[in-house]
Amino acid sequence: MMTTKTMTNLPIKHPLNINSREFTANQYAYYQWLRQEAPVYKGKVSIINAYLLSRYEDCVWALKDPRFVRNRTTATGESRMPFPMPKSVAFLAQSMIVEDEPAHRRLRNLVHKAFTPRALAQMEERIERLTHELLDKAEQQGGVDLMSTYALPIPVTVISEMVGVADADMPKFRNSMQVLTKGFSGWTLFRTFFWDMPSMVRFVRDIIARKRADPQDDILTALIHAEEEGEQLSEDELISMVFLLIIAGYETTVHLITNSVVTLLQHPAQLAHLRAQLALMESAVEEVLRYNGPVQGTKPGYAMEDITLHGVTIPRGAAVMPLLGAANHDPAVFANPEVFDIARTPNKHLGFGQGIHYCLGAPLARMETRIALKNLLDRNPNLRLAVRPEELRLQNVPLWRRYERLPIVLG
Repeated sequence: MMTTKTMTNLPIKHPLNINSREFTANQYAYYQWLRQEAPVYKGKVSIINAYLLSRYEDCVWALKDPRFVRNRTTATGESRMPFPMPKSVAFLAQSMIVEDEPAHRRLRNLVHKAFTPRALAQMEERIERLTHELLDKAEQQGGVDLMSTYALPIPVTVISEMVGVADADMPKFRNSMQVLTKGFSGWTLFRTFFWDMPSMVRFVRDIIARKRADPQDDILTALIHAEEEGEQLSEDELISMVFLLIIAGYETTVHLITNSVVTLLQHPAQLAHLRAQLALMESAVEEVLRYNGPVQGTKPGYAMEDITLHGVTIPRGAAVMPLLGAANHDPAVFANPEVFDIARTPNKHLGFGQGIHYCLGAPLARMETRIALKNLLDRNPNLRLAVRPEELRLQNVPLWRRYERLPIVLG
């Protein structure tokens, strides 16, 4: 039996406060209203004014149309970011995910050379061992926060080993992860800009220097030596790539694992179906990505010319943000979109984006989540939430779907 999510009949107030906890808590109800009433909606996401797209076909179009570029300078002639930032923070604005062709293709091809089938196979074996090690410790406690004890250590360990971080450097590396994923909001912003980020850049430069002097069997060493038509990544590009690995490889996977467990526990009939047919594990992960995926929106693209959609003119230079979470619940594409169905087919969700910026780390995130779920469910036939479902709180981060913690009982 499949379970249907009930849409909340919310009173819609204008303008929508997309940064509010109310919006985060009721995302799917707001998405429904946007698709029906305002498929091109001008709003503010964090500090960026952007046109938000909510229908599936519109999101795919915007993600593939070359008239939308990620490099703000190309569209506006102004700086890459709509606000001043220190040089150390600029590494985040020079990442592959905010580049366009041909620069994007060059960077992507170089990174592809580091993610070989052999490297991924080695990671699969490591993830298998790691999940059992973590479960051995967690199961001794019975009740745990699954996020901090299981979902988080998996990608932290994987990313640190991909980069080749020495054990002695792990505390600094974990701090870097915290800064890059939580340090750009509220009162921590000033410290992040002028203290944490410069310190991180120095730390990563030191790691790169050591890899050049003493190459290891890790992905950072492979990135240092990768060549595309005689070109290698510059040191600044390598630093940006390490930051991207942390943000994309760590943050998305932590919450994909967490969201998968939450969603399955809230749909016991589907969980029982999965336990009875483990061959559906890959399909189940894809349905979580559609139904309750961690990434609800994309990086902004900037219009290269005036573009009119559904009677709304998006002016040249304006930011456009496809709402992936809204697109993934579009009834024009997905039959019964509010039904969580682990056997759904076809399932052309946009959980990892679309077009040239389709997430490069998607195969790794899927692998980590699939192994984490399989071993958690195998070893814990009586797995259950330790709180009522309504007590689970979402982090108030615009266009993400991230829980603050996940109290569960193992057994």
